[in-house]
Amino acid sequence: MTDSAPPVTIPLLQAVLRHDLCEVDAVLRKALHSEVVLIREVAEHIIGGGGKRFRPALLLLTAQACGYRGSNHHKLAAVIEMIHTATLLHDDVVDESSLRRGHATANAMFGNAASVLVGDFLYSRSFQLMVTAENIRVFRILADATNVIAEGEVLQLLNSGNPDVDEPRYLEVIQRKTAKLFEAAAQIGAVLSNAAPPLEAALARYGMHLGTAFQLIDDVLDYTGDHFAIGKNLGDDLAEGKPTLPLIRALAVGSPNEVALIRGAIEGRRVADFQPVLGALQRTGSLDYTRRYAEQESRRAAECLATLTPSTYHETLLELCAFAVTRTF
Repeated sequence: MTDSAPPVTIPLLQAVLRHDLCEVDAVLRKALHSEVVLIREVAEHIIGGGGKRFRPALLLLTAQACGYRGSNHHKLAAVIEMIHTATLLHDDVVDESSLRRGHATANAMFGNAASVLVGDFLYSRSFQLMVTAENIRVFRILADATNVIAEGEVLQLLNSGNPDVDEPRYLEVIQRKTAKLFEAAAQIGAVLSNAAPPLEAALARYGMHLGTAFQLIDDVLDYTGDHFAIGKNLGDDLAEGKPTLPLIRALAVGSPNEVALIRGAIEGRRVADFQPVLGALQRTGSLDYTRRYAEQESRRAAECLATLTPSTYHETLLELCAFAVTRTF
């Protein structure tokens, strides 16, 4: 990676974590260096191509909110970002995506084989890096989280094209696939700081609720977001046959014609039906329903911070709850 590439994140985090994010970026540059040119090219394309740095920021914030003094949080925040990036590489291959963060996906530029193999490299390098922290609890949390995320990916694949997926089944998928890494990041910050077990558990729950809210807003933005702001094609979920919460809700409360339309669009992965499906989601209030569910998860996340000592980092963790449900990208 190039030394000139700055970490990319939302202004809220950049203001509080500017120095720490630069340190994380330095760790990433060093960790992702490889004598294999293609690995360097794909890693630079993904890591340097944008992103909110939301997950590594959670680790940095919870560690410092708990009074951590050391440097392992930079290393482990980089590990979190590498694991996340590996999942993106594999996701885009499975979903046959061509656009992410406003840029061509790695699989579109380098091919599926390169994306899968570089994703494997990121996973293996992240484990090489995490063991240098010499903290068995951290290693266990990350190993378990990586396994759960993989299970979530498989569950999502099984649900693809299936309009009979219900809310509990879908929520299980997003809690495994998306929210689990949020949970791990927040918990590791507490573990590094030797926080008391009740506080560690509360911060883990914070991450899980926040990650769930984050994904539910992604579901809404896939139908209502701005193509340029969210950096991907609207209707990608429909094109992939993903029965996300807005669709699940509309299937539960829609008219027979709306239900038939949505079932057919999911089963046939018919992105051509995007506008009629969007109309059905709006008429049934399913997008508002999903947003309210996300807001509920955000409030639950904020409640988990009740026993945390007041600080700038504590305040930023609270502000992230609001950002997760008001964001437009």
